[in-house]
Amino acid sequence: MSKVEIIGPMELLLPVLDRVRALGLFQVEQEMHGFVDREDEKAFRSVRLDKKTLAERLYFDDLLAKIDQLAGFLPKLPTRCSYLEPHSAVGIVAEVVDKHTLLCSGLCRRRDALEGERGELLRQTAFLDALEPLFKTAGEGTGLDFIGVSLKNSEAVDHLYQLIARLTGDTFEFVTTSGPEGAIIVLITLPVELGAKVRDVLNGERIPELAFPPSLSQLPFPDKVRTVRRRINDIGGELDRVNAELQRFASRWWPTYQCVREWLSDRLALLTTTAAIHKTDLCFFIHGWMPSPDVPRLRSALNGEFQGRVVVEEQEALEEEMEAIPIAIRNPPYFRPFELFTRILPLPSYRSYDPTPFIGIFFPIFFGMILGDVGYGLLLMIAALVMLKLFRTRRDLRDAALILLVSSCYAVVFGFLYGECFGGTAGGWRLLEQTCVIERSRSIMPMLAFSLSIGVVHVTLGLCLGFWSTLRRRLVRESLAKLVNILLLLCLAALAVSLFSPFPPPVRRGLNAAVLVAIPLMLLTGGLLAPLEMMKNIGNIVSYARIMAIGLASVLIAQVANRFAGLTGDVLTGAVAGGLLHLINIALGIFSPTIHSLRLHYVEFFDKFIVYGGRRFEPFKKPPG
Repeated sequence: MSKVEIIGPMELLLPVLDRVRALGLFQVEQEMHGFVDREDEKAFRSVRLDKKTLAERLYFDDLLAKIDQLAGFLPKLPTRCSYLEPHSAVGIVAEVVDKHTLLCSGLCRRRDALEGERGELLRQTAFLDALEPLFKTAGEGTGLDFIGVSLKNSEAVDHLYQLIARLTGDTFEFVTTSGPEGAIIVLITLPVELGAKVRDVLNGERIPELAFPPSLSQLPFPDKVRTVRRRINDIGGELDRVNAELQRFASRWWPTYQCVREWLSDRLALLTTTAAIHKTDLCFFIHGWMPSPDVPRLRSALNGEFQGRVVVEEQEALEEEMEAIPIAIRNPPYFRPFELFTRILPLPSYRSYDPTPFIGIFFPIFFGMILGDVGYGLLLMIAALVMLKLFRTRRDLRDAALILLVSSCYAVVFGFLYGECFGGTAGGWRLLEQTCVIERSRSIMPMLAFSLSIGVVHVTLGLCLGFWSTLRRRLVRESLAKLVNILLLLCLAALAVSLFSPFPPPVRRGLNAAVLVAIPLMLLTGGLLAPLEMMKNIGNIVSYARIMAIGLASVLIAQVANRFAGLTGDVLTGAVAGGLLHLINIALGIFSPTIHSLRLHYVEFFDKFIVYGGRRFEPFKKPPG
């Protein structure tokens, strides 16, 4: 990352900012500290907009807010390109936007009211569907009134029947049917002169009549049903007309509004950024950061467009600025998919390390060491290729498929080294017999020693990187503490090996002496908590035993699946049972190695050398789309 200063005459400020924004390579820094000597800072002052430009900004802000308000009323349609010059269309848009907003908001209110009314009527159609057969049973005649109610249970139905019988003296007809959500729909047919009396009693008993819009209150019940159905159809037609009107408006006017809106956003972004620019009486100064390889491109673009009147100067970053330098992580194509695992971590500081390459190197190895089966590896490879074909445009799933593809290749490689294929050992496969180095199910202690050796190498590498990192930051005491930890860890590892394979006496005495010297040095450089840090490192190494343990569990489950299939006595049943166990083992073979390999990185490895707290590189550029 390079520290860059752009200098030019004040009349070119906005054109230069526009060009810098179009390139999208430069992060503008508002603070001037570090870019200018302290004694010279008084000669600089922030760029302030003049009254005309400030009024223009307020005008653009207001117009942009009005366009956004209008956009909220319009349907989402594919936007065609507008060939109008946006700057010349601003005045036209400003004149008509209020009228158009009033028109579209009125249409939207009308649409919402119609949809609300239709929703309410549609909720009643369930009752109407239940009531319609009852009219055929009750019949329609002059001088009759119809009352419909909805009840929850049969006890309420019996109570209502007795109540109506007492009121009308059995001059009524009482028909029931099932309604929505378990309700019981009742249609009461009785003389017109008794209708008001029955309704008053029902209200007193808190048995509400099926509600209809107030405009239908004077209609007989059958006419209400027919009117509701007719109104639902009419509302559908009205909604189609309102939506068609909004779509016609959007198709005609929104390309122009969109073009003006983009121009306003660009203009306001430039005017807002001027607050981070400084100037003298003669010229402006834009300070910021950009990737070092892109500096020649920026210099060439500004020189070519402004005929050398704008200068791009690359400055040396000061020591105290190192922690404030923004971070832009760029990895080679092989490592980019592994950013899926590092995006969840905080950004490392500028002088620390990007964790992505380390995961890209060690994660597939650990995955392959744990799974280590030729058959499973080939199946996962096929699954990864299928995922790549299905999810080409979905970044996270595509990255996961690429990671699975690489990891499955390592699983196949270690499968040959272990002599395993679907849980079968090298004894059943001639090719595996030739490539088998160690049989995991019969070599538990050697596999444990191998896993712990991997832990020693991995943790020591982390400490070495931590030593170099602290040395670059000139933290002498921390550097010495890391170095002593490395020395003590290697000596202890050598002494542990000597318990199984004795070293010559001079070598053993030398190791003992190194440990005795390293312990007081550890206390001097690391303080009283240094022994705890050392115990933590030893615990981290022991944690790598999970490589052996989880891998052994996987191969044993595969062997159980094979034997279980043979014990059933039926070929089909055995194949199904064994296949299900293998599927379960494959699922575990994806998640367990992934989780534990990541844990070995996040917990045991990264805390040895990565310092978090970086600031993301956010270049001044146009938003995507």
